[in-house]
Amino acid sequence: MAEVLVLGAGLGGLSTAMLLAREGHEVTVLERDPAEPPRAVDAWQAWERRGVNQFRLPHFMLPRWAAQMRVELPEVLDELEAIGGLRMNALAALPEARRGPLRDEDRRFETVTARRPVLEAAVAAVAGRTSGVTIRRGVATTGLLAESFAPSEVPLVTGVLTEGGRTFRADLVVDCCGRRSALPAWLEAAGARAPAEEREDCGFVYYGRHFRSRDGRMPQILMNPLQHYDSVSILTLPSDNGTWSVTFTTSSRDRPVRALRDPERWEAALALYPLVAHWRDGEPISGVDVMAGIEDRHRSLVVDGRPVATGVVAVGDSWACTNPSVGRGASIGLLHARCLRDVLREADPSDPEKLVRRFDELTGEVVEPLYRATLWLDRHRLAEMGADAAGMPYETDDRRWAMSKAAFAASLVDPELARAYTSLASLLVSADELFADRALAARVLQLGSGAPPYPLPGPSRSELLSAID
Repeated sequence: MAEVLVLGAGLGGLSTAMLLAREGHEVTVLERDPAEPPRAVDAWQAWERRGVNQFRLPHFMLPRWAAQMRVELPEVLDELEAIGGLRMNALAALPEARRGPLRDEDRRFETVTARRPVLEAAVAAVAGRTSGVTIRRGVATTGLLAESFAPSEVPLVTGVLTEGGRTFRADLVVDCCGRRSALPAWLEAAGARAPAEEREDCGFVYYGRHFRSRDGRMPQILMNPLQHYDSVSILTLPSDNGTWSVTFTTSSRDRPVRALRDPERWEAALALYPLVAHWRDGEPISGVDVMAGIEDRHRSLVVDGRPVATGVVAVGDSWACTNPSVGRGASIGLLHARCLRDVLREADPSDPEKLVRRFDELTGEVVEPLYRATLWLDRHRLAEMGADAAGMPYETDDRRWAMSKAAFAASLVDPELARAYTSLASLLVSADELFADRALAARVLQLGSGAPPYPLPGPSRSELLSAID
């Protein structure tokens, strides 16, 4: 059993800590933000988490996340429901005319979701009761401790240095600091080679608002949470304690739509979309929260077949982060944490190079395909938004993109394909797994290949710009 330091007490860090502690490891979590989690009823207003830039932006927990939690940490789901988290079925929420009668197998679409502060309060409450987990808040990591080696050798990380000069030592350091992780700089200062990094342009901007029900009723769900329209996408996300959120996603290069940061123009724009206009009929509990500068970034600690350092690994968003509008980050992060748990069953930290290499291998086999698929989606959607803004059709030789567009259009008219598309959107299956069924693929092409680029009712770009001008 190992002494493990987990850096970051967000959803990923605390989930990782609990998974490892339940294997018998002694886990200390270091969190730079000092504030303790408040009562769940106060979390939205009172909890400040300056280290998490998306803390008050809309969140939705995919069925893939909930399915993993049911297996690994079911107490988290129980805690989340106890403090007002919304249990829902992503397929059952759709109109029956579209998905047909429900079946026993449709239980796989169940999830429990909430706003990020409420989610994190639930996870923190369970982590605080977990034997083997110690959480230290207000402790900011500033660097890595590493044993001294010759310049040609790989440094062994043995702990971390924190503000005030205090040190914490461990057999393994797990970086769960998220998108803003300073791990590359820490490694360089410790004498390690730089990790291999891939970065995409920061292409999306998010304009989100939260609402609370005035009469206890939630908005009627008429469509999937993520909907694509001419030059913008819209997210409609039910949440905890009678709240919900709506978000416009746009290209960062699309200057005219930046007017959406104004609440009146935001409301005027939403009114143009018949399937979601009623989602503004609640009490606003936020202004228009804007998040930009979101990058797709991948980081590898094994370069040219050799670790840049041992004794340290990166999990979740610290390893790879993607566009949050598809809501995959928590599901991918939890899957990555499970991989680390499994690697520690076969590779002891006393053999640190084997551990790092095996974790890199398993990450590439199990987790990286999900990142690559999301990156593919982001590239196409950004290019499509750019073509929309230029008044041109989006053209690509990538047949997979045409297939994905056809799958959504076909899901609007066929209950079986509604299930297939919801499985894909819920991260329960991959596109390759789904379209390996040749009969299903043929039906998608039959029903969806002739559909317009945007089959849902909504304004033209000129009508949208006129409404927000």
